[in-house]
Amino acid sequence: MTERTITLDSVERLCLRALTAAGASEDNAAALAHSTMLAERDGIRSHGLLYVPIYAEHIRCGKVDGKARPVVSQPRAGAVIVDAATGFAHPAIDAGWDRFIAAARRNGIAAMTVFNSYNCGVLGHHAERIAEAGLLGLCTTHAPASIAPPGGRLPVIGTNPFALGVPDGAGGAALVLDQSASVVAKSEILLRSREGRTIEPGWAIDEHGVGTVDPAEALKGSMLPAGGHKGFGVGLLIEILASCLAGAVLSKDASPFSGTAGGPPRTGQCFIAFDTAAFSSSFSHQVAGLVDAIVGQGGVRIPGSGRKAARHRTEREGVRVDADLADRIEALCR
Repeated sequence: MTERTITLDSVERLCLRALTAAGASEDNAAALAHSTMLAERDGIRSHGLLYVPIYAEHIRCGKVDGKARPVVSQPRAGAVIVDAATGFAHPAIDAGWDRFIAAARRNGIAAMTVFNSYNCGVLGHHAERIAEAGLLGLCTTHAPASIAPPGGRLPVIGTNPFALGVPDGAGGAALVLDQSASVVAKSEILLRSREGRTIEPGWAIDEHGVGTVDPAEALKGSMLPAGGHKGFGVGLLIEILASCLAGAVLSKDASPFSGTAGGPPRTGQCFIAFDTAAFSSSFSHQVAGLVDAIVGQGGVRIPGSGRKAARHRTEREGVRVDADLADRIEALCR
C-alpha cells in the first residue's frame, strides 16, 4: 500500500471540498470535515477519511440530506431535543450544543437527545468536548442492528457504543472512555474487508451462527458482544437511551450506514452532562486519586491515553493516508 503524508489542515480542507461537491451545505460539510480531521489526528482511521466516499455517496443517493437544517427544542429546563431532519449527526449535535451545556450548568444536570440522525463519528470526541466544558459527560449512540442476542443469530441491536468524558478541572479531560457493546467496532471489520485482511477469532459469527475470520461473512452475520450476555446488556442500555428515549428508530429497523439501500437510517444519540460541583466538592480530587492508582502501577494506560499519544505524533508528523484513498476523495472534488 502506497501512502502519502498530509497535514491535518489538508485533511479538513479535502473533506470539506469533497462533501460540498457531493451536495452538502457549507455548514454541514464543515462539521463533518472537522470530525474527520479529529479522527485522523487521533489515529482512528476507521472513522476518518475512509468514510468520506461513503458520506459523499449517501448525500448523492439521498440516504442523508446534505442540506438538512436541524430543529432544536427545549421542552423542559434540562431537556434539549434535536431533530436532525435526516441529515448528518454532527451539525445536529452542534445545533443543540450551547443550549445543552448551558442547561447542565444551570440545573446541575441536563440531557440532549438527537433523532432522525446518522453516524456521529468518534463518540469519545463528543464526550471529550463535554469534559473540556468542565462537565462530566456520558454519551451514547446506537447503530443499525449488527449484534444478535446470546444464543441467537438475528441481529437486534447495533454495536451501540458509550463514551465517558471526565473533566480534569483545568479545561481538559482527565480520561475519555469510549467503547462499544461489541468486541470490536463494526467499522474495524469494514476496514479489514476493504483492505483484504482477516479479522480476529471471537469477533463475529457468520449468518449460520458459526465463528468466522472472514470479514465479508462477518458482515452478513453478527458481531459478538463483549463479555457475552453482559456486553449485550450494555448494548440494550444504550438502545434504550439513544433509540427509545431519543425517539429514533430501533436498531433492528435502521438502514445500514454502508451501501445505498434503505433510505435514511434515522438513528439517534443521547448525551448527558453533569456539573460535578452540584453534587460533590471533592470530585476532581477523587478523580486524580483514581487516575494515580491506575497509572502508578506502571505499564498501565488510562483510557484515552493511546489516542492522545497518536494525537501528539500526528500533530508533529502529519497524517499518513493511503494514496488510492486520497486519489478517490480528490476525484470527488471535481
